[in-house]
Amino acid sequence: MPDPLTIAAVQPPCVEYDVGQNAHAHAVAIHSAGARVVVFPELSLTGYELDAPALALDDARLEPLVEASKETGALALAGAPVRGEDGDDHIAMLAVDNGQAGVAYRKMWLGDAEAERFAPGEQPVVVEVDGWRLGLAICKDTGVAEHAAATAALGIDAYVAGVLEHADDAHVAEERALRVVADHRVWVAIASFAGSTGGGYGAAAGGSAIWSPDGVRVSNAAVEPGAVARATLV
Repeated sequence: MPDPLTIAAVQPPCVEYDVGQNAHAHAVAIHSAGARVVVFPELSLTGYELDAPALALDDARLEPLVEASKETGALALAGAPVRGEDGDDHIAMLAVDNGQAGVAYRKMWLGDAEAERFAPGEQPVVVEVDGWRLGLAICKDTGVAEHAAATAALGIDAYVAGVLEHADDAHVAEERALRVVADHRVWVAIASFAGSTGGGYGAAAGGSAIWSPDGVRVSNAAVEPGAVARATLV
């Protein structure tokens, strides 16, 4: 068995479109999280603004995030719109580690408004961290049983997602997490946006949480921006 892995699901404050300010908030969250893996909500670096420009991986505004990851040794999984080599834009999860940023995963299941601009990702993705295999997901992916099944088929220890829900739909993330746990008996970590995130989400749900493979919610954050859910996977 690999050594225990500490993971944090965080919900930093967000300023719509302001990548620089949001990257700074991400850096603060990483430094305070005390975790090897820090996962952020969907489109965390831009807010849920579907017309936000695609973010280049060498954008200087990402420097606070990149430096925080390097200084703490944390793998940060942050949300951003990106452009693929074929020219299509995607809702992506960036992996920031070892002083550099890369695209780890592209959202496969898009909402109707998202599909007007973005192309879906083509395949599920697993990242390995210190011997732990983490399957990645973004928001609507978590509600599609086919996505969790295809990801679990790659061999995973945890299902890790960044999401966004309205405050009135705060129950959705837990319902989906418990379905994944019941079907696949893995850890589930969900980072859920809190506060105002743009795109019509004046009050997002927050309540980021982590569930064990037996369905116990071992850690959960409050609804306010800045709250953190943290757990050690064993």
